[in-house]
Amino acid sequence: MAFTSLNHYLDAEWMEYAFECTRKDGAVGVDGVTGQAYAENLQQNLADLIDRIKSGRYRALPVRRRYLDKPDGGQRALGIPSFEEKVAQRAMVMLLEPIYEQDFLDCSFGFRPGRSAHQALQALRSAIMGQRGYWVLEVDIRKFYDSIPRPTLREILAKRVTDGVVRPVIDKWLKAGVLEDGQVHYPETGTPQGSVISPILSNVVLHHVIDEWFTQQVQPRLRGRSTLVRYCDDFVMLFANRSDAERVQAVLGKRLGRFGLQLHPDKTRLVDFRPRRPPHHTEESALPTSFTFLGFVHVWGTSRKGNAVVRQVTAKDRLARSLKAFNEQCRLMRHWPLPTQHDRLCQMLKGHYSYFGISGNSRRLEHLHYHVRRLWRAWLSRRSWKSFLTWVKYERLLQRFPLPTPRIVHRYVVP
Repeated sequence: MAFTSLNHYLDAEWMEYAFECTRKDGAVGVDGVTGQAYAENLQQNLADLIDRIKSGRYRALPVRRRYLDKPDGGQRALGIPSFEEKVAQRAMVMLLEPIYEQDFLDCSFGFRPGRSAHQALQALRSAIMGQRGYWVLEVDIRKFYDSIPRPTLREILAKRVTDGVVRPVIDKWLKAGVLEDGQVHYPETGTPQGSVISPILSNVVLHHVIDEWFTQQVQPRLRGRSTLVRYCDDFVMLFANRSDAERVQAVLGKRLGRFGLQLHPDKTRLVDFRPRRPPHHTEESALPTSFTFLGFVHVWGTSRKGNAVVRQVTAKDRLARSLKAFNEQCRLMRHWPLPTQHDRLCQMLKGHYSYFGISGNSRRLEHLHYHVRRLWRAWLSRRSWKSFLTWVKYERLLQRFPLPTPRIVHRYVVP
């Protein structure tokens, strides 16, 4: 059933809560208005925003384009909307989320309330260990956010939402354009990655394109058991039989092509993830034997009892990226007071441990901790020619300012 009227929920209380949920210290948009400046006259600003949205006078500003380095050497384009649009988009997400949470399937974990990347990793490991999903189809969609066909997105949204206020506002955000190098461009496809509303729009598209198709049309036609684990546009498919995996691999590109999407030819591959493979050379031996999902490389290890278990360890490119960030941070703050430097490093280390601290990954955590200690000493020694730190002096300093030791936060993997 489609909801024809939702905009009556957009009142002052609703928008105030949307404002509270919006990050205030984020990057500013093209208008240069910060969260603090917007809050100085909050009630009047929100009342004016509600009036413009409901009367149709609302005009979306172009998003500011910013690039982030990717592990493979490329760049990821982010679109930064204005603060007012962040609030408006948060209000729309609060309207759409309860509707689509009734439709989304258990295989989807990304950007959903009560779900996380670690739950996706746990579901993935359970499917491999419990359902013997040893044939893994690792999937990558080429430039997903930039290539979503807007007519397809509108058609999918129309199945559940037809409100005459909500839908036009979403269309205005899609058509707002991108400001880059002083010029505004108007892409004909995609939704800006980095905007507040993009995650739920991408989930809506992939729910229809991948999730429903796989569970309703593909799985009933397979010989063996299969599992789909999706975190937004990153997903893997697990199969008990190789023939099932090859059949799905053959039709997956055609399925995405119907909706204007493309598989990445180099990053989409079939993985032979069996714990034990035949020793003789066969066609199967040419397949890769490990895969990466959500920053973790999945490999086979041995438990304390000698059984084969799946290990999820930090991917080398993610580890290198983290060390690069620590090195840059130490360089920038080398002249700061020691307590301030220590607080910042502790925050960064705890943040790393909170995501990558899972059972079986202790060696990679210790590797990062070891190199961070050396980086901090190296940059402290460069404060001046008199400040060179011997290891003896540095150990004394670490007694006053100890760095957090690696710890396992998520213990869903049995060691």
